[in-house]
Amino acid sequence: MAAPSGFAYRERGDGAVVITHRGRHATVLRGARAAKFLDEVAAGDDQQVMARWTGAYKHGNERAAKNHPRNRGR
Repeated sequence: MAAPSGFAYRERGDGAVVITHRGRHATVLRGARAAKFLDEVAAGDDQQVMARWTGAYKHGNERAAKNHPRNRGR
């Protein structure tokens, strides 16, 4: 699977963090979750962290896996 890309985030004045994917709203983190997210972004790969926090890290291969012969019911 390809590395995640297209994510961006910005901190709002109220302490919330808005995460977007390719310019579209993905999620808003507030309070302790926002602080933990910012710590993780500072420590690691920001694209990977944002994909994981938004739940978008799986997208891309589900359809191919579902249609694979070994995954079909008999």
